[in-house]
Amino acid sequence: MHEVAAKWILELLRDRGIPCLFCGGLAAKGYGSERDLNDIDLFVPGTYFPEVVQAGQEFISKPAAHYREEGWDLTYVQFKYEGVKVEVGNADGVRIFDVASQVWITLNIDFSRYETVGLLGQALPLMLREDLVRYKAALSRPVDIADIRAIREGA
Repeated sequence: MHEVAAKWILELLRDRGIPCLFCGGLAAKGYGSERDLNDIDLFVPGTYFPEVVQAGQEFISKPAAHYREEGWDLTYVQFKYEGVKVEVGNADGVRIFDVASQVWITLNIDFSRYETVGLLGQALPLMLREDLVRYKAALSRPVDIADIRAIREGA
């Protein structure tokens, strides 16, 4: 079902000319992680965020709002498409909690820094490996540490 959900969100964005950057477990999978996916995570530029929310309105499972949870401080919306959670973040003003320094740090989402990888039957623009590892190292949740290990082994 992840293939179907990835195709849905990618078509929704491409039909509207909206750039995106996939991150999280899906990007980690593109760089060598073999763990099961919990969801599909991606960012869009803030100027397009309201349009994405509107376009996917019938599939919203968690409303577009500002959330501070699990080491993240950002605005996002969660869709549920064919049973798969698709979380689209507004790239403006994203912060993550750096466990080592115990402070919130800005996560700069740069849409020019990506690698296109064939995954889930699609050509997906993934956050660059080093950017992904950097934010996962800051968060340092067990899932992030496992992803970093897998990415380094796959490099």
